[in-house]
Amino acid sequence: MGNKQPDSQSNFIITIGRQFGSGGRELGKMIAERFGIEYYDKRLLLEAAQHAGLSPELFERNDERMPSLMGSSLTFSMGYGQLPWYNGTAMTTDSIYNSLANVMTHLADTRPCVIVGRSADYVLRNHPVAKVSLFVHAPMEDRVKRIMGRADKNHEKEARTLACKTDKLRAAYYNFYTDKKWGDAASYDLTFDSSILRMEDICDLIALYIRRRFGIEPVRANR
Repeated sequence: MGNKQPDSQSNFIITIGRQFGSGGRELGKMIAERFGIEYYDKRLLLEAAQHAGLSPELFERNDERMPSLMGSSLTFSMGYGQLPWYNGTAMTTDSIYNSLANVMTHLADTRPCVIVGRSADYVLRNHPVAKVSLFVHAPMEDRVKRIMGRADKNHEKEARTLACKTDKLRAAYYNFYTDKKWGDAASYDLTFDSSILRMEDICDLIALYIRRRFGIEPVRANR
């Protein structure tokens, strides 16, 4: 994969793809805490919006949506000619993707962190930083319980529908912008069924993998 081998606790990136309701966000936060590094999910959208001088709501409305589902362009009248991905009259959906990619590349250049979603594994595939790509999945029954447990939906049917719809959108986004297949084990370094082990145990395995592969030690022990 062309990853550099860090000599010590240095810059590295962990990317996480996830089925909706599988606990990928929870795992990402846990890994970030274990290694004492930053965590980016919706926060990544805010940074991209700030970088572009746009409202964060614009990015959030188009989060992990492929162009055909978003419309062809997003127009506004403010002048951003200095930005290489802005065409002067309309911010295309590809421009939003490129803006997010620029933020992720900047993060990889400057700090160790966990990045959830947004095809981060593909965006950073040729970046020399040490990196690990993960995918988290789970049976629908377990995902429905998690979705309802965090109050995203109150009824099982609604939770199931939300999971299916969100997964379709994420898959379409990933497959559109990459030459890989969303959720395919061959696209990632490690994949986990979050229903089999406790999240803490999965985090332990990931920490061991990172230590064995890169020699990077966690800063916090498992509680």
